[in-house]
Amino acid sequence: MTIPFELPEEDRELSPITGYTRAHWETVADGLLGAAWRWATPGGALLDLPGRPSGSGVRSDGLEGFARTFLAAGFRVAGAGGKDPHGWLERYAQGLTAGTRTPGRDDTESWPLILDHHVQGQPMVESASVALGLSLTRPWLWDQLDSDVQDRAETWLRGAIDHTPAPNNWYLFPFTVASFLESVGRGDEATTRAMERALGLMETWYRGDGWYADGDGRAFDHYNGWALHLYPLLHAHLSGDTALSARFGPRLREHLEGYSLLFGADGAPIHFGRSLTYRFAASAAVGIGAVTGHTPLTPGTSRRLISGNLRYFLDRGGVTDDGLLSLGWHGPHDATLQTYSGPASPYWASKGFVSLLAPEDDPLWTATEEPAPSEGPDRVLALPAPGLLVQSTQADGIVRLHNHGSDHVRPQEAESAAQEDPLYSRQAYSTHTGPTSRTNVADNHLSVVIAGVASVRRRLRPLGAGQGDGWGWAASSHLPVFASGAPMVPGVRVESVTVARGRYELRVHRVVGAPHGAGVRLTGWASDALSSQLHGLYGWGERDEVRAPQGTAYEPWVRVPRLSGTAEGTAVFVALASLSADEPSAPLADAVSEVIVHERELRVRWADGPQTVVAFEPVRVTHG
Repeated sequence: MTIPFELPEEDRELSPITGYTRAHWETVADGLLGAAWRWATPGGALLDLPGRPSGSGVRSDGLEGFARTFLAAGFRVAGAGGKDPHGWLERYAQGLTAGTRTPGRDDTESWPLILDHHVQGQPMVESASVALGLSLTRPWLWDQLDSDVQDRAETWLRGAIDHTPAPNNWYLFPFTVASFLESVGRGDEATTRAMERALGLMETWYRGDGWYADGDGRAFDHYNGWALHLYPLLHAHLSGDTALSARFGPRLREHLEGYSLLFGADGAPIHFGRSLTYRFAASAAVGIGAVTGHTPLTPGTSRRLISGNLRYFLDRGGVTDDGLLSLGWHGPHDATLQTYSGPASPYWASKGFVSLLAPEDDPLWTATEEPAPSEGPDRVLALPAPGLLVQSTQADGIVRLHNHGSDHVRPQEAESAAQEDPLYSRQAYSTHTGPTSRTNVADNHLSVVIAGVASVRRRLRPLGAGQGDGWGWAASSHLPVFASGAPMVPGVRVESVTVARGRYELRVHRVVGAPHGAGVRLTGWASDALSSQLHGLYGWGERDEVRAPQGTAYEPWVRVPRLSGTAEGTAVFVALASLSADEPSAPLADAVSEVIVHERELRVRWADGPQTVVAFEPVRVTHG
């Protein structure tokens, strides 16, 4: 793909893998900012980027354009020690002045008011970006404003503190606003409460292994990196709060032990969870780790990850011919989006530029690039706290994420098939494939079929995870829910176990309480460009392929392998799946020599010798 702004020459000596240097990051930031500012209102308060509006409306979308690009400008200028050759800060100062003059008015420039999340909440999200941009650039922007403009900006920002956030990472938005106000001597009891409230909630959401739940449920996704780790550590870094850094830094370090494996050898992050149109914001956790020193990664590995992630999207159409970030993944892709996605939403990718806070002589930019974790030997990593299992293969650089713990079902919600979310409900995700759309056949999914209606997977109940030398496992159970007829069938549940080894995925499902006439279907990876295989080992009857004409974020049209069987009472089903860049030399059927199923356990003998034992009630897996 052609990038509509000229990049510096690649440096293959310093960056032998990506060719990118710090200068590339600065150039991309400047290019994205220049393109976005062509759509500014006359006073510069709103950036009304072209495209369909979000559910919050065009005025909120315009504020989003201002605030999210301000993040990129803030990191760009602060990282350069205040040097601003393109005059970005003058534009944002003018926009701030115009936007806060009469907030809430329906005119050309006025910013919308910040209200409760369920009323008109999106401006609260953007207030954090405005506050963070002001924190980053305080000496060159805020300190130069007239006092009345400062007063107006404070009044507008305080809307985030005076109103109720959504019950998740949104509490970090008033936290960030309060952090800025306190840093400029405008703190009070309200700002203190906002910060204490957010930090207290962070403790309740921390689940271990370096992972936070995004709220009181079990939502584990990229928000860990670009929100839940980023905001507290940026506050600690900018304010010099060593106590807070000591509290949150080790968690980020542990998070990066596993998260750094979730980037493919081509730089792609795992296509999993919501807001994926933020793209290279996925590298923000790696960047803030390098900036603060809370990272297990060498500087060369950190830069390889962030630059690989940036280049991945630049090379694949993430930037339009007009220099704008498109709504989608590679290029535009509606199924990747949420209702809150508007034309400027992709500019949360600006968080990836946090790496520019490391000065040009920092080892992050001067060390020679080193391979990413996924470019090393085949690896399997179990993360019991979030219920995830990561599997990478060196031969093709593909990383797979087996999901047995992240469901994005809020605690107060009843389970409903109508709310099924392909970005969380599937059993497996990867750096090279995306889930099929809700209207097509579901990939990587076990469904119980009753009266012709196939179930979906909603609330997950993790049953354990672990790993050994070259292998690992994770397990969960769920209650099948149906879109028509009875929403649930009494007594029916599904226990699912994934055992990863090399390129192989042993998928075991135990269906309990199935009524007479029930069917069971299992699908594999959705791809036509890659080799997707699914082989039944026990309990399955037919095998076929199903078409998904709406495709995925990676391919416009795909096929999905499928196994079918029948169940009554308690039944066990065993299959072997794989996803690889090249057609394997040996079929999956040759990988396993024997499967023996007893009432409460099954034994799988691999062709090369080892045996895997999966026990039920409780679920335990051994291998050797």
